[in-house]
Amino acid sequence: MGQYITMARFDLVVAGAGIVGLAHALAAARRGLRVLVLERDTRAVSASVRNFGFVTITGQDEGVTRERALRSRDVWEEVAAAAGITVHQRGALIAAIRPEALQVLREFAASAMGAGCALLDSAGARSRLPQLTSAIAGALWSPHELRVEAREALPALARWLEERHGVVFAWRTEMHGVDDGKVRHSSGTVAADAVVIAPGAAVAALAPTLAQRVRVRHCKLQMMRLAAPGFSLPGVVMSDLSLVRYGGFAAQPAAAALRAVLERECARELGHGVHLIVAQAGDGTLVVGDSHHYADDPDPFARAEVDALILGALRELLEITPEVLERWVGYYPVADVAPLLREEIAPRVVLATVTSGTGMSTAFAIGEETIASLFG
Repeated sequence: MGQYITMARFDLVVAGAGIVGLAHALAAARRGLRVLVLERDTRAVSASVRNFGFVTITGQDEGVTRERALRSRDVWEEVAAAAGITVHQRGALIAAIRPEALQVLREFAASAMGAGCALLDSAGARSRLPQLTSAIAGALWSPHELRVEAREALPALARWLEERHGVVFAWRTEMHGVDDGKVRHSSGTVAADAVVIAPGAAVAALAPTLAQRVRVRHCKLQMMRLAAPGFSLPGVVMSDLSLVRYGGFAAQPAAAALRAVLERECARELGHGVHLIVAQAGDGTLVVGDSHHYADDPDPFARAEVDALILGALRELLEITPEVLERWVGYYPVADVAPLLREEIAPRVVLATVTSGTGMSTAFAIGEETIASLFG
């Protein structure tokens, strides 16, 4: 990939090569604009590659988030086919252990958001995934989701943007600021008609006043990769705890009763923000998580107790003896503005960061919105 900037002027400069930055680069490149992406690291190493790579539709908040997810899912389909990105899984199985969870799924399936989904009884759920434990009361099958391996997809997307669309990448090049259409960076200066800053959680580095005004904070999550269990998942799998975290499920009338039960039975899990997602890679290994801890500054320490709670939730769902191959900590920004912080911080300079943990699911639509606002 390109390491040197040879053009003096670009239509758009994007600071940040995570999924939000690349989504803006794609939207601009599709309009035929000349695009430069500045990235301080040698590749994307933060939130965009420390997640499930799960493009989630079912359970997203009704309204703009769900609409963005639907549009972004369609763009992922196009990009994956063109860029050689493997879609490892399609669909999601949301399994209910408790009768209160099954009632949430029943109400969701009957709503407009449940269109295309199938409500399954316990036998139907096990026909989809025989390794579900005997505790399963039923499940919801959604055909709408797709999953890529984030650590593979982001580099492939960047290569394709460079090779197919002529996007210029300057790796190990940190943006320092913008003055009257001049973008200052660690290797010099370049002129730009417009600038998009996609800083992830590092909003304060380039817009400290904005970061303070909207109280940008960090959400830390713990995740693991497990050895291949010897069976295939029909799609990404979730369970009861997810139903009180995802807004589309949590908005159902039965969700209050489910939360009351979980507060009695799973107080520690709720206290650590644990909800179970299980995804499968091409080699059969499982990506499992996650937890949610919020703080003003990033906390680098992973807790064994939290991993144990995640694995306990996994064993409650699947007949499995987990062997942990990798553990890692991820971060994404949260703020008083959600699900998206997007603001023009100077003339034709827009800062955009997803503040809800839905970047992989919504970034492509967000990029299209921003570029349309900048270039008409």
